[in-house]
Amino acid sequence: MTRSLTRLAVLSAALLALGGCATSFQLDNEVRSFSSLTAVPAQPTYRFERLPLQQTPQQGEVEAFADSALFNAGLRRDDAAPRYSVQVSARVQRALSPWADPWDGWGGVGVGVNVGIGIGTGPWGLSPFGRMEQPWYRREVSVILRELASQKVVYESHAVSDGPWSDNAAVLPAMFGAALQGFPAAPSGVRKVNIQVPAR
Repeated sequence: MTRSLTRLAVLSAALLALGGCATSFQLDNEVRSFSSLTAVPAQPTYRFERLPLQQTPQQGEVEAFADSALFNAGLRRDDAAPRYSVQVSARVQRALSPWADPWDGWGGVGVGVNVGIGIGTGPWGLSPFGRMEQPWYRREVSVILRELASQKVVYESHAVSDGPWSDNAAVLPAMFGAALQGFPAAPSGVRKVNIQVPAR
């Protein structure tokens, strides 16, 4: 398949997904974890812990994104009597799409999904100089579980994903789910964890 046909296929798939015809999409994650736990703790209570630079309203949103994944992993939030502290973080960066063609011509018409300066109704945006660009995002989330009595880290996991999906409220909770999948087991090395995310 030629490069132009490959890009056309990706564009068609993205338009179909973003146009409301899809009920979900698959989010691919690379997950790396460490655990000294052999089973879900007998008292699986926790409170969130924030570093000094995490004292922001945005950190509250990140913790809300992680909440359901922690609950599904068997942990229970209890700010009054926690056994563990949980520190979560998330980072989202715009990135160059792997489908970007350095030989794209200038000019033409592009459609976009309300991304930055994009216009129209699809996944491609039109730059102010006329060059068509596909929005692409690289995200990373992390979860650190620390035993409060000993201050030892007993579980740590990081998930990384990239793709055209712009909805953090859908993607970040799924990534925290990937980071905690199989908790408290933590296979060595990097593993792939795919999550089906309902389209909103």
